[in-house]
Amino acid sequence: MRFLTADYLFPLDQKPIKEGVVNVDKSGKIISVIDSRKKTPTNKLEVFEGIICPGFINTHCHLELSYLQKKISKQVGLVDFIKELQLKKINNENIHEAIEYAENLMIKNGIMGVGDICNTDYTLKQKVKNNLKYYNFIELYGVKNNQVDQCFNYAKWLYNKFVKYNLKSTIVPHSTYGVHPRLMHMILNYVGKNDLISIHNLETESERDYLQKKEGNIFKWLKQLEADLSIWSETPNSYELINNFNKQIIFVHNTFAKKIEVENKLCCTCPKANLFIEGVLPSYDKFDKDTLCVGTDSLASNENLSILEELLIIQNNSTYCLNTLLKIGCLNGAKALKFNSLGSITEGKNPGLNLITNIKNFKLTNESVVKPLLN
Repeated sequence: MRFLTADYLFPLDQKPIKEGVVNVDKSGKIISVIDSRKKTPTNKLEVFEGIICPGFINTHCHLELSYLQKKISKQVGLVDFIKELQLKKINNENIHEAIEYAENLMIKNGIMGVGDICNTDYTLKQKVKNNLKYYNFIELYGVKNNQVDQCFNYAKWLYNKFVKYNLKSTIVPHSTYGVHPRLMHMILNYVGKNDLISIHNLETESERDYLQKKEGNIFKWLKQLEADLSIWSETPNSYELINNFNKQIIFVHNTFAKKIEVENKLCCTCPKANLFIEGVLPSYDKFDKDTLCVGTDSLASNENLSILEELLIIQNNSTYCLNTLLKIGCLNGAKALKFNSLGSITEGKNPGLNLITNIKNFKLTNESVVKPLLN
């Protein structure tokens, strides 16, 4: 039994508590939240400078791409980023060591749960260790009609490998431009009642050019790939199919989305990856702060996997207060990924506890550091 306290406790399911105390058992389960140090014997208190919050949730990651750290060019735009990534995917030596390194990096950075994109089974070996909670999004590309059945059969095979180990998983589309409408139909029809979808959305301006004008870098790239004309001419197209789908969807990035395009949608932002790939951030006033989540994307587009660093960028480009930022980094992601035991310091949950130091006037700083308290 431990009693931990800091200058402020941020439970996130209630207001911050000055000198609040959290009581945890040896497994990390929250026994109680106490509103004053005076209610706990002094000799039992572990007192820290800074704030205590729940463990972070990384709502969007590509763990299997960890071996591409420092191997992809910055700010070349999304299409050239994907092209370079596909070329360098061929040399995947040390992939399992890189995956283990990246997971340990997330643990060190106070992350407890991850929404992870999977195009392969490379991460399975690490995930069965259950060091972190994962929601696995088995992701599909397919821009030719004659590839659709093969793509979908592969995804079902991969999905079954993950669920065999009781790992939460769903088959999902990469994006509306990267999936033929027939494949999108198959994916959406396969989604179960309680399943969750994640999709990359309006990460680049050329995605809008493609959707609305049939021009731009994505359109040219699809033509280079000899994509079927029906991918953009068929009605309803993949964009219309996914946006009219009535199950829970996490729309990721939304860098170039307009406010009306993200209204009533569950959104995830990945600011450091946006700066790495396109050199642009979304306007944060367009999002619903009560549901907005945050992700790191992969080490191919980020030099670290740190939710704290992502929140600092969001803070510096928004009007969000610290409590809202921490909800974006913890509670909202846990709700989105249905990690019911994570996200808030609530009796009965096992969310992990992070100590964040070097906060000034309730603002994160470049010197702010996170330290997990229960590892």
